[in-house]
Amino acid sequence: MKRILLTLLLIANTVFAIDIHEFKTEQQRLDYQQLTEELRCLVCQNQNIADSDAGLAKDLRNEVAKMIKQDMNQTQITDYLVERYGDFVRYSPPMRADTIVLWALPALVLLIAGFMVFRTIKKTANSTTNNGADS
Repeated sequence: MKRILLTLLLIANTVFAIDIHEFKTEQQRLDYQQLTEELRCLVCQNQNIADSDAGLAKDLRNEVAKMIKQDMNQTQITDYLVERYGDFVRYSPPMRADTIVLWALPALVLLIAGFMVFRTIKKTANSTTNNGADS
């Protein structure tokens, strides 16, 4: 009996987790799908709002669906959410003076790591050469 109850509870939980939005056109459905995959969950941070189970992500999905049903386009919706939550809500923030660090930091880290690897290899090669000469 406990197993049946547990199974029903798990099934009910997954059924209620699905958002159901009906749109007037196929384009609206596609816009909704694209936007929810491009917008970051502010709670999870490394998930988009389409994949997140967080309450805020559900609220954002509902908000996006509502704006699409009001015939707002993707740019208007994204602009509204960026104004409200900042550029962090986007997975690909625009390149501006205040976001340049987000774009440059990965390249800088890669350059530093490459330099350190090169230096370590050079030290090892010099050490091997010097040890071989001492023998």
